[in-house]
Amino acid sequence: MRGLDTAGRRRSPATLPGHHTGRPPRNKGMRYPADPPRVEEIVAGMRAAGGRPNGARARGLIVVLWRAGLRISEALDLGEGDLDPARGALLVRRGKGGKRREVGMDEWGWEQLRPWLELRACLPIGALFCVLSGPPRGRPWSSPAIRTQFRLLAAKAKIRRRFAPHQLRHAHAVEMAPEGVPLNVIQRQLGHRDLGVTSVYLQGIDSTEVINAVHGRSAPTMTASAGLLM
Repeated sequence: MRGLDTAGRRRSPATLPGHHTGRPPRNKGMRYPADPPRVEEIVAGMRAAGGRPNGARARGLIVVLWRAGLRISEALDLGEGDLDPARGALLVRRGKGGKRREVGMDEWGWEQLRPWLELRACLPIGALFCVLSGPPRGRPWSSPAIRTQFRLLAAKAKIRRRFAPHQLRHAHAVEMAPEGVPLNVIQRQLGHRDLGVTSVYLQGIDSTEVINAVHGRSAPTMTASAGLLM
């Protein structure tokens, strides 16, 4: 029956397809400071996911958000045929504004994604990141369920900052800029409409240059008779 799980127990309404349809997210309208997690924190979150199928799925999604810089909607829209590991490319069919683009992902990212790809091949054809069990098996994983799992992973890994999909996209941008990746390449990777958006985006989340410049200042100059000793 539709309302029972495989063990015959009554399912929570929140797990049924369409339960969240038409419902605004609980955090709609809320603005969070751009505070991307550090590499160590992201890796700790991936380790906390464990080695079971749902853990492999979570690690795969984390790495696509982090190492390819996708929006959560773009990641959930990926199909198995949208991946080209040989070229290191992912095809975003409907980005922001319905725009289509290809993005890259590094070899380390593909290595972390492979365990999930092997498991995904045993499930019904459909979305890359899908539901693992029950009647919705093979259908797209939902954004509310992902955010809940990310919060649980953050708590388990003792990550003391917000660990959400868009924060991982922030981390992707912040890491590429100091690596010398040209601004126009970052713009195309992130799917921004123009360079101005990318520039403002990076200024808002990466203050390393400002901190280093000010932190490296010399001590104030003074005459020998103007010391601090009384």
